[in-house]
Parts: sequence; C-alpha cells; structure tokens
Amino acid sequence: YLRYALSYRDISEILRERGVNVHHSTIYRWVQEYAPILYQIWKKKHKKAYYKWRIDETYIKIKGKWSYLYRAID
Repeated sequence: YLRYALSYRDISEILRERGVNVHHSTIYRWVQEYAPILYQIWKKKHKKAYYKWRIDETYIKIKGKWSYLYRAID
C-alpha cells in the first residue's frame, strides 16, 4: 500500500482474489499499527552516506620538498 497508489478497498479486493478475506478497515488498522515500526527498521538500514568517511594519504613532492597529502571524502 505504501509503495503504490492503492486504496484500502483495492487492497482488500486483491487479497480476496487470492483467497484472503480481509475488510478494508482492518488493512487501515494494520497500516496505522505497523507502518511506524517498519519505518524505524528501514531507517536503521538506510543511513545517509555522511556517516562514512574515506581517508587517503599520499607522499608528494612540492617545490623539491617531500610532503604528506591527506584527503578526506564523506
């Protein structure tokens, strides 16, 4: 339901075609109860990229003098 633009009645009808007889108000209650829980699970698994940093270190020659160059990418 959350991914596709279907009404609760549409979902009830689809389930009925598959042998599961559920009233549309029951589906509404399921969404109200389980959507926040599923969202929290999803949020833990899909963290933003800024939580990870990549660091690179190299040794380069600048005006005849060797120096370290550090780069960080988030």
